[in-house]
Amino acid sequence: MIRHLYVHIPFCARICPYCAFYKDLLDRSQTWRFCEAVSRDLDQQRTHFAISPETIYFGGGTPTALTTAQLEFLLEGFRRRFDLSSVEEWTIESNPGSVSARKAALLRNLGVTRISLGVQSWDEKLLKLLGREHSAQQAEDSFHLLRIAGFSNINIDLMFGLPGQTIEQWRLTLEKTIALQPEHISAYCLTYEEDTEFFLRYAHGEFRQDADMDGEFFETAMSILEDAGYEHYEISNYARSGFSSVHNRAYWLGKDYLGIGPSAVSTVGMRRWQNVCDYRSYIERALAGESPCASSENLTHEMKRMERIALSLRTRDGIRTSDLKRFTQQTNEFIALGLLQKSNGNFVLTRKGKALADSVAEAFL
Repeated sequence: MIRHLYVHIPFCARICPYCAFYKDLLDRSQTWRFCEAVSRDLDQQRTHFAISPETIYFGGGTPTALTTAQLEFLLEGFRRRFDLSSVEEWTIESNPGSVSARKAALLRNLGVTRISLGVQSWDEKLLKLLGREHSAQQAEDSFHLLRIAGFSNINIDLMFGLPGQTIEQWRLTLEKTIALQPEHISAYCLTYEEDTEFFLRYAHGEFRQDADMDGEFFETAMSILEDAGYEHYEISNYARSGFSSVHNRAYWLGKDYLGIGPSAVSTVGMRRWQNVCDYRSYIERALAGESPCASSENLTHEMKRMERIALSLRTRDGIRTSDLKRFTQQTNEFIALGLLQKSNGNFVLTRKGKALADSVAEAFL
């Protein structure tokens, strides 16, 4: 039984220079056909899998770049096809520039329970550097529109380690975010991903990465957000009690999930596959009744073990001690260094260890 669904909406009004997710400029001549293709893909998947969603996540791209009528078509399609009585969490990612009172009200009325708002920064210069289409004021207005529409579970996405960003700018962004009292805050360190404009500028020496500075940004986020009452339940995620992301926790726990849309990945049992990374090809395949799958692989138990370690170590609950029994020397060394500790039968990262999470995980892979 598939309990977790991801839907990729690739359209963006503007392409951000740091983003490595599959996306394309919004083409209004294609969006209705795209919505029809998603519906056809869903029907295809229902012939292969029993689906009873507990979580649904619309990511992108910018899902709210679709019109109100198109979003209504997609969401109503889910309501017709599935019994949604067991849905714990239905998230839609949104950019502040694409939120309206009508759209927010529609999403809430059709069953969406959670909005992830891509603010990234409250500093106008940094927003311009990131190529964002919204201003700080638009982001704040969008947040209030979502509250008025009845959303009581809002995540705000933030980024640190940006070129030229100062600790003071980061501190002010965190404090501004806390003042709005969102239920969830995601704080990501900028990474220079291939096939992005930022990567080219990094490769040419225009931008540089400073691990020590990134560590200071990370430590600042932990201190300020935890002091404000947010639980640091995963390396990049903080939540009020009871508001950690159910959908993301399903990924971290290695549960099966089904991906719909171009570039979307699915993992069911010991098989993983990815859809074609081109929305035009996706549309043609789905509307023709063909599989949009572009690649697949059979997972091994060793691959599953490695993923479980890498993902679980990032979480507050950590990894079972039994999963690391082959690594007694490494665990003892990390404990001696103050990076790892035992808690409730699990190994969990210490505060110091969280800043070095990737390096610790690599020792067990």
